[in-house]
Amino acid sequence: MADTKREIERKYESDDSGLPDLTGVAGVAAVLDQGVAELDATYYDTVDERLAAASITLRRRTGGSDAGWHLKLPVATGVRDEIHAPLSDHVPSTLGALVRSRVRDDELAPVVRLRSTRDVRHLVDADGQLLAEVSLDAVRAERLTGGGGKAEWTEIEVELADDGDPAFLDKVEKRLRKAGVQPSESPSKLARALAETGGKGRPRKEDRAEPVTAGDHVLAYVRAQRDEIVEVDPAVRRDVEDSVHRMRVATRRMRSTFKSYRKVLDRAVTDPIGVELKWLAGELGAGRDQEVLAERITGVIEELPHDLVAGPVRNRLRAWSKARGGDSRRQIIDVLNGQRYLALLTSLDALLADPPLRAAAAGKPSKVLTKAVNKACDRLAGLVDQALDTSAGHERDVALHEARKKAKRARYAAEVAAPAFGKPASKLVSSLKDLQSLLGEHQDSVMSRAALRDLAEQAHAAGENSFTYGLLHAREEQRAAEVEEELPGVWKGMRGAVAL
Repeated sequence: MADTKREIERKYESDDSGLPDLTGVAGVAAVLDQGVAELDATYYDTVDERLAAASITLRRRTGGSDAGWHLKLPVATGVRDEIHAPLSDHVPSTLGALVRSRVRDDELAPVVRLRSTRDVRHLVDADGQLLAEVSLDAVRAERLTGGGGKAEWTEIEVELADDGDPAFLDKVEKRLRKAGVQPSESPSKLARALAETGGKGRPRKEDRAEPVTAGDHVLAYVRAQRDEIVEVDPAVRRDVEDSVHRMRVATRRMRSTFKSYRKVLDRAVTDPIGVELKWLAGELGAGRDQEVLAERITGVIEELPHDLVAGPVRNRLRAWSKARGGDSRRQIIDVLNGQRYLALLTSLDALLADPPLRAAAAGKPSKVLTKAVNKACDRLAGLVDQALDTSAGHERDVALHEARKKAKRARYAAEVAAPAFGKPASKLVSSLKDLQSLLGEHQDSVMSRAALRDLAEQAHAAGENSFTYGLLHAREEQRAAEVEEELPGVWKGMRGAVAL
């Protein structure tokens, strides 16, 4: 079973003078010698070094206190999630799954071996609590592919203690700089080893030049969504909060972009991909919708006076949520492990590598993007006006839901244009987001009422008091009515501004 820890560390260049005296660091009461360890690590990657290009490291290491397999996923500069698995001869399936969105069906093989002599010190406070671990690493790197180059260097590594204050690393760095020690130019040992031992090099990336044409802007936005899907994949597999939502939004943004910018990208290529994106969003949606409903209903229950919560309402809601959530969780993992999902990622790579551009793609953003955004806004306006003219009830609920979806499409189209138009487009995105949120509140009320009816039926069948579910249902009806009452004024205020 793999376990995870948040690793916050900094690396520094070092000569042969050893570790500077760190007893003067503010808050450090003692520097404790932990001895010397011999570490032997083999790093795994694809032939074209896809993991390294994404600043991901996967290694098998012996020696030291944490021998085993380590997968490090970047979080921010100097911050990584380190996921451990027990020592074995082959890449553990738990770790292999977490890099599958990048590796796909390719083989992971040894690319670099690093042997390090590590001299360790613990920085502790007056209570003996660990503040940080500082090590002096004498590293010997050997490339296991290509020409088999070698390199040697010495570096200082400072790793913050678990739950430590990152500001403490600034204090350590101040002392190190005062002693003449400079930050390392390499973010990791592996990155330095690859740079200094030569070999095949990094994989080719798509052109990331500053967008100039309308096509450049559309492709930059599509690429950002593809990258988001790939990058958030490990978090979805680890059930990290909000990760499913992030992946689902990326699929929706991309699919919406294909629809809004059909004059830029050829539908013959994007329509089939859009079908697959819709499938993926649907598979992800069951779990996300369940999360939203459970959180919403739980929040309302917590606001009720105790005497209005009749029967085992909270227990039934938890059981209902867990049963549905558990099923959706297994379903999502099956989807991410399936060939259909991998084929979708491959098709997105192919689209970005050889974009199916139409004539309008070469046009000026001021003309092409404006036309697409305004067309999306016109469709939105028609649907909002239609919903406002519909009598309250099921038909209006449906009309408002359709308007909400068109508000998303218009917003995403405006997001594509934002880098080209600056403040006007950003203001439009903000207005559309506000409208989408208001319409989303209405749709959440519709879905919550359906869930509450389901819960009430279950409670009644079990002989439980269903009063509270009826009360909650009435409150949701009231909230929907408030939104419907608020919407005409909101729409009137922004109606003329919904365009570029």
